[in-house]
Amino acid sequence: MNSEPAWAAAGQQFQQSLAENWTRALQSFQLMPQQPSMGMGAGQLTFAPEKLAALQQSYLREATQIWNEGLKANPVTSDRRFSADAWAHNPVAAYSAALYLLNARTLLGLVEAADTDAKTKARLRFAVEQWMAASAPSNFLALNAEAQKKAIETKGESIAKGVQNLLADIQQGHVSMTDESAFEVGKNVATTEGAVVFENELFQLIEYKPLTRQVYERPFLLVPPCINKFYILDLQPENSLIRYLVEQGHRTFVLSWRNPDASMQDKTWDDYVGGAAIKAIETVQDITGAAKMNALGFCVGGTILGTALAVLAARGEKPAASVTFLTALLDFSSTGVLDVFIDENTVKYREMTMGHGGMLKGKDLASTFSFLRPNDLVWNYVVGNYLKGETPPPFDLLYWNSDSTNLPGPMYAWYLRNTYLENNLVKPGKLTVCGQKVDLGTLDIPTYIYGSREDHIVPIDGAYGSVKHLPGKKRFVAGASGHIAGVINPPAKNKRSYWTNDKLPANYDDWFKGAKEHPGSWWTDWAAWLKGHAGKQVAAPKGYGKGAKYKAIEPAPGRYVKAKA
Repeated sequence: MNSEPAWAAAGQQFQQSLAENWTRALQSFQLMPQQPSMGMGAGQLTFAPEKLAALQQSYLREATQIWNEGLKANPVTSDRRFSADAWAHNPVAAYSAALYLLNARTLLGLVEAADTDAKTKARLRFAVEQWMAASAPSNFLALNAEAQKKAIETKGESIAKGVQNLLADIQQGHVSMTDESAFEVGKNVATTEGAVVFENELFQLIEYKPLTRQVYERPFLLVPPCINKFYILDLQPENSLIRYLVEQGHRTFVLSWRNPDASMQDKTWDDYVGGAAIKAIETVQDITGAAKMNALGFCVGGTILGTALAVLAARGEKPAASVTFLTALLDFSSTGVLDVFIDENTVKYREMTMGHGGMLKGKDLASTFSFLRPNDLVWNYVVGNYLKGETPPPFDLLYWNSDSTNLPGPMYAWYLRNTYLENNLVKPGKLTVCGQKVDLGTLDIPTYIYGSREDHIVPIDGAYGSVKHLPGKKRFVAGASGHIAGVINPPAKNKRSYWTNDKLPANYDDWFKGAKEHPGSWWTDWAAWLKGHAGKQVAAPKGYGKGAKYKAIEPAPGRYVKAKA
């Protein structure tokens, strides 16, 4: 019996079905409601006709090609979700993956073809990417050839283990990214030796034990982000930025934020700047007797530190000999993908619900950041943990990433409006913080600014934006990789690269065109720069703190960092 006529007829029906489905999909896309909560009214989208025609022709051509291959068992794609042999040797799985990828490309093409403003287009793109990430055939046992193969090979044990993993993750309230039982704060992460020498309701101040006979006369204070825990800077001895500073001879202090509970639900941005950052600066001065110090702000910690130094400058005080900003925003003109969440309506909603008291739960914040990279930080673990029954390997960085923190509602609502929405920090005198008009133009101090080239939280052009607003002598350095991996890049591992350029043109793209690439870690460049601002060498202190007022309260890393959200 000759099956070719039947196959051809099926192909014709398939093409007709494709055309009908294309028309229905386009109609649905045009009528897609645009969420009022994201600042867009309901309405129809329009498309450039020539782009739409090209997309339709491309879709029909590629879909027909997939059909005409007759569901052959061939490797589908280099996409790692479908790269295992099980996908390549299962015709139905190969077909479903190929068609899914075609649909994903086409939907993203429709977004680009839409005639709308840039922010709406970015939101459409984000929504489509989230939908496509969630609907991938790899996420479903009935379609995941690799998970099916493993279930057969293990005689169902992988499925049973997956159910156990699912129940355990439901109980703990988040998807496991690593074997969390392998780590304990203070035992095998955050182990650099030190002591808490001061605490209030907002933070603990940790002083670290010197590892050199002499230290620089100017102490060093680190202000980490309050949306995460400080030990990202002190994971393991071999990748600890804190330990690296101590080894370089710096008398090192770290502000360890308290993980807020209900008693802190009314805390404001002023509290975080005045009661924490400025108080930490004053305490370090009091303990060490040094009029000047070097300071570092990482991510939101950099925004807080920059604000604190501007407040102090308005008071006629300039305690910083130098300041380092790591993947931090002072100018919020370029905020990358996070911009899709911010508009007047969303900020007003936050102000109404928590602006006068309340709490942003740490798990909500963590979920938001995870879904900025859904395939890597969400669905990858859903597939591994639940469909394949795997336990993710121990990884200190991902353990830290799962150790979330809460934020007081008033502080968070103020931050959203005055930075992401209105970008008020770079407007001289626009903001009043701790009773002072804020002007970044008063920070005429040497500044080291670092940005990561693949950062999706603080885009590198956003980090570079600080150059325009700080009048002191500046050095900008770009590193490889992302928001965390780019920063935590110790020299001993000799990984990645960094770029330097002594000239500071108006924008990052022009800066990078003239930049020189260097192999290895940016830490060495920073250490050399920092040495010039650290002062002379003096004898290392023999104990922690100073007298009865600042005696050691408890060993580092302290109890604040151990509190769970």
